[in-house]
Amino acid sequence: MALRGSLRDARWLCLLVAAAVIVADRWSKLWVVHHIHTGAAIVVIPKFFRITHVLNYGAAFSMFSESASPAMVRNMLIAFSAIASVVVLTLLWRWGRQFTLTTFSLALILGGALGNLYDRVRLSYVVDFLEVHIVHYHWPDFNVADSAIVVGACLILLETLLPQKGSR
Repeated sequence: MALRGSLRDARWLCLLVAAAVIVADRWSKLWVVHHIHTGAAIVVIPKFFRITHVLNYGAAFSMFSESASPAMVRNMLIAFSAIASVVVLTLLWRWGRQFTLTTFSLALILGGALGNLYDRVRLSYVVDFLEVHIVHYHWPDFNVADSAIVVGACLILLETLLPQKGSR
């Protein structure tokens, strides 16, 4: 399903989407680092949403953050993110001639992966700052890059579940 008329080659647009995610991720993390002390928070919506400043040395949901070998975890996460970024970039290069829901989703995933990869390489951790509470459930803190990855993955899943044009 094409999101925009047929462009001759939309790979530049996909890379622009990925770059926008990276810029938004970097800007938001820098804002948090310069305005909120580590471990502190700003309440945005009481009992629902706060902007925090958390250092995540692990993977998603802080998995492996309490590892006995943090350097190994960091190196494994860097390797995984780098490999995933190359795979997604290759898929974008192959399929990106048209700007579709799939290529848009891959661009979101690429931008998110590179945003978090930058933090891991430069800082040895990822800055997380979005904290959501729903009734008694507390979602682990996350960031713009994480959001882009999840939205991209959900859009790909949604596209695979929707009936394709011309099929019954």
